[in-house]
Amino acid sequence: MALDNPAFSRSPAFNSQSASTVATVSAAELQDIYNRPAANSNDTDRMSVEDTIAKSALTFVVLLAGAAIGWMFASTGIMVIAGIIGFVLAMVNVFKKEPSPALILAYSAAQGVFVGGISAFYETAYNGIVIQAVLATLVVVGVTLALFASGKIRASKKATKIFLIAMVGYLVFSLLNLGLTAFGAIDNPFGLRGSLEIFGIPFGLILGVLVVIMAAYSLVLDFDYIQRGVKNRAPRKYGWTGAFGIMVTVIWLYLEILRMFAIARD
Repeated sequence: MALDNPAFSRSPAFNSQSASTVATVSAAELQDIYNRPAANSNDTDRMSVEDTIAKSALTFVVLLAGAAIGWMFASTGIMVIAGIIGFVLAMVNVFKKEPSPALILAYSAAQGVFVGGISAFYETAYNGIVIQAVLATLVVVGVTLALFASGKIRASKKATKIFLIAMVGYLVFSLLNLGLTAFGAIDNPFGLRGSLEIFGIPFGLILGVLVVIMAAYSLVLDFDYIQRGVKNRAPRKYGWTGAFGIMVTVIWLYLEILRMFAIARD
């Protein structure tokens, strides 16, 4: 039974004490909450879900502005430069000890230009594919958020371990696939994703579905981080870290869906 879980055994509501003892503890906890002082200026400078949502919205507005520029001035040179800048800023933000709003917004702008440029190329080759990918991304994000908010899905140690192993395998495959395509070992523009088939189904579609599931779980980890940050009363500035994490995951999800749809069109 689940009662062996430390989360239950350490709680007075799930141990072997009598109901009266539990009621006494609950009453004491309520009295303690009642006796706490009102929030002061230091208490209001804490991370909250609402503030993190506002920061996330701002980063996505900047992303969309950059995407509009990348779409209008779509060129391989601009896209590559924006992609490199975005990658460098991502690494800086990942390894920085404290979040920097300026660097996170700069990352959003650079990635926006990159995403806008690559979206324009896909749209030229596959008419209508961008709006399909955008809608699919919104659906995945919305469903994942709704399931997490309802408590139906949660991050777990076992699932996270599987996720990390899958991520390492996916990164190794992506590097191998990039190398084979760049050196002309495979003619298909999607590399192994488009040239291999399993039971008549392009390997890229099967892999794409798995990667979308991985990205959805990555969103769960992001939401879980934000929730824990709020519970731990982390400083308000760490809301930027939550916004950055969500943006990285959503961009990854969108690009994977875009590529998966392109392979399906072929």
